[in-house]
Amino acid sequence: MKTRTVQDVSALPTFGYGPAASIWWGTAAFMMLEGTGFVLVAATYLYLAVVNPHWPPTGEPPGLLWSTLLTIALLASAWPNQLAKRSGERADLPATRLNLVVMSAIGFLILALRAMEFTTLNVRWDTNAYGSIVWVILGLHTTHIITDLGDTVVLAVLMFTAHGRGKRFSDVSDNAFYWYFVILTWLPLYLLLYFVPRL
Repeated sequence: MKTRTVQDVSALPTFGYGPAASIWWGTAAFMMLEGTGFVLVAATYLYLAVVNPHWPPTGEPPGLLWSTLLTIALLASAWPNQLAKRSGERADLPATRLNLVVMSAIGFLILALRAMEFTTLNVRWDTNAYGSIVWVILGLHTTHIITDLGDTVVLAVLMFTAHGRGKRFSDVSDNAFYWYFVILTWLPLYLLLYFVPRL
């Protein structure tokens, strides 16, 4: 039997960016699931705040210094994150390498600020329900920072090897997409944890 080629698609790219890539949809679904988790823990926090006559029960809200510095660092990281995304989508290897190294350094800085933030919560995780929910919320968000930082470091290393081509550039764009989720989820949590107790 003779086969006839209808159209030669061998020249088409083997990967895409944004919604054209299947991994983008997986990341978007993951963010929806994780976003739901954040909504649930925030609702738990608010429920505890409503049923307790004094909030926080310890009488002292968390300190603002380290959490505010972390928030500023996260907001400032949006610009180099966008640069990494753009360089990945242009398949600009030198710029992508540089931007991933910068984002890795920023990620470690943000983790250090988060570590300091934990020291100013004015409550232990096992003191009461308030302490538990505050530590759970910060722990969940910290997990997301670590997840993206790990991905960023691995991509940065790969870009300095023979694997730094093709689909890896799409992965850089997807990684930047996820970092925006890390930034945006922190903003309402910051208000919830640090300003609701001061109302």
